[in-house]
Amino acid sequence: MKKLAIFLAFLLASAMYANAQTVGYIDSEGLMQQLPAYKQAQDQINSIVDNWNKEIQQKYKNIDDAYKAFQAEQVLLSQNDKSKREQEIVDMEKQTRDLQKQRFGPNGDLQKKREEMVKPIQDQVYAALEKVAGRKKVDIVLDKSGSAVTILFANPKYDLTEDVLKELGVSPNK
Repeated sequence: MKKLAIFLAFLLASAMYANAQTVGYIDSEGLMQQLPAYKQAQDQINSIVDNWNKEIQQKYKNIDDAYKAFQAEQVLLSQNDKSKREQEIVDMEKQTRDLQKQRFGPNGDLQKKREEMVKPIQDQVYAALEKVAGRKKVDIVLDKSGSAVTILFANPKYDLTEDVLKELGVSPNK
């Protein structure tokens, strides 16, 4: 798979140079880490995740406590009461697993919260990138932080990361 990505990057680069296109690149991961709005969004998301984890941990503790209490009292319970208590514990476990899936599953609350908080920042970065690319007459901009395209060599004069940060009104970290 990696060989295919390198081959495609080489093929893309060959096609660009054949047509005399100008290429630029950014490090979107590094760029986002320097944006105060992104840092703030990440901090808020981390706080929400911490609260959700505490909530779920508390529910598992309650389940454990209920199970221990059941074990201690089961000799005194009728068969009907035992079955009810066991079912209550099983229901508590299912509800907790469902909550965990709702919060952290593939289309869960965490994914929705990230989209809600990070998408506007990504849109801002994209708009700034379009302006910088237009101003510098860059035809194609690659992202060197992702794994989809690997850049084996990149001339720093084509790095637009600092220009995009400046366009967003953020002074780049050195």
